[in-house]
Amino acid sequence: MDARPSATLRRRFDAPPARVYSAWTDPVKLGKWFGPARVVSAEAEADVRVGGRFRVRLTTNDGERHEVGGEYREIVPEEKLVFTWAWHSTPERESLVTVRLKPDGDGTVLILTHEQLFDEASRDRHVMGWTGSFDKLEAFLA
Repeated sequence: MDARPSATLRRRFDAPPARVYSAWTDPVKLGKWFGPARVVSAEAEADVRVGGRFRVRLTTNDGERHEVGGEYREIVPEEKLVFTWAWHSTPERESLVTVRLKPDGDGTVLILTHEQLFDEASRDRHVMGWTGSFDKLEAFLA
């Protein structure tokens, strides 16, 4: 059994599942919100189909550049995305992300589970990163 760390985050957004899903799957929209607060620009590519790949290039406010990507494993439009996740600098540390979207009145509850992280420090950094990304997604959807 894989004992590597995982994390689950929940956030409610004041937008219907179709809008939240589009923010995750349209590369132009993804580039407008993806990344925590210190990310000042993001460029995304997304071939949203099972077996398709995505890549996001991020630039931070201090000029650092990072790139993350993966492969879509499962897609249920407006409900679920499952994809692998690996930073360009550490491709051997591939993990798995599941994004679930649940209607909630006029909004959406997003549940993100990030599994098979390398270690607890990596888990903690990813929780901070996802939390910051969700803050930016909330502003983007407003």
